[in-house]
Amino acid sequence: MVVLGACATWSLVTAAVHDGRPEGVLLAVLAVTAGYAAGRVSGVLVPVAAPCAAALAGITLAVVLPQTGAGPETAAPLGHAGATAAVLVLSAGAACCAARATDVSGLRAALHGLAAVAAVTGAVLGSATAAALCGLVLLCSLGAGQVTHRGRVLAGLGVGAAGVAALTWAVAADALPGGLTGSLAGRLTPRRIDLWQDALRLARGDALLGVGPGRFGELSATAAGSPLPDGRPHSAPLQMAAEQGVVGVLLLAAAFGWMLFALWRSPRPTPVVVAAGAALAGLAAVAAVGNALSFTTVSVGAGLLAGLATARPLAAAPTPPGPTSITRPGRGA
Repeated sequence: MVVLGACATWSLVTAAVHDGRPEGVLLAVLAVTAGYAAGRVSGVLVPVAAPCAAALAGITLAVVLPQTGAGPETAAPLGHAGATAAVLVLSAGAACCAARATDVSGLRAALHGLAAVAAVTGAVLGSATAAALCGLVLLCSLGAGQVTHRGRVLAGLGVGAAGVAALTWAVAADALPGGLTGSLAGRLTPRRIDLWQDALRLARGDALLGVGPGRFGELSATAAGSPLPDGRPHSAPLQMAAEQGVVGVLLLAAAFGWMLFALWRSPRPTPVVVAAGAALAGLAAVAAVGNALSFTTVSVGAGLLAGLATARPLAAAPTPPGPTSITRPGRGA
């Protein structure tokens, strides 16, 4: 709560300095908080049914409302780095958490099959990113039974997500070798890279406070010249750097780090923790190259999955005392 409160407070500070619009950040913080609270409660009461229902809801939402995914500007050969991919990855993670929370082998296989359905759904919808990440989450869940040190696995997942964010930053700064930069430019689309470069330029202009939340669209020439402008650079770390400065980036990293720490300390079984960690790390990777976190549905889903995986069982009720035997005093010696 301290980390989320700091995120909300800093958005208000930067908005006051630069006349920004912090409503989007505040809504995202509220959505994550609500989802996390719901996950903690439902994870205690119905640890199998709750994540199963969440997975079914996510897959249904991705199929019925495909427009919640990335639009033409955010489509990339890597897949739709947007809400559809994020929702499907979270759905696969929820299905795997449900599978690892049950001891019934047949039900576990069916729930793992539901995660496979999420991967197939991503492929059918044209999101290679969703299909690949859902498959990765499923593989992590299937192999989680052999994990003895959850901290090492979670650290590896965190490093992988940070690596994607670092690669995004390197592309924006044109710090990669020429051949690699050209290859990525062809896959990510030039417009997306132009948006990233605009975000980095704005971040360098005011490294501490940024330009204010919600103001990227006004100050980015690429966004202004877009036929379908949405005012975002399609990268969560770069958007935070541009709009809220280095402090905003550190707070975003702290929120992700807190999530990994909470999973490490979770009383839930290690396979459940590993499955949730893989899905949330996949979401972080998607958010580094897209605008997934701009959708309330994704924020709620991320909080819900984190809450399900960190739910703490209720303390066992004290056993009522049984009938006491009455010792009768012995008769005289």
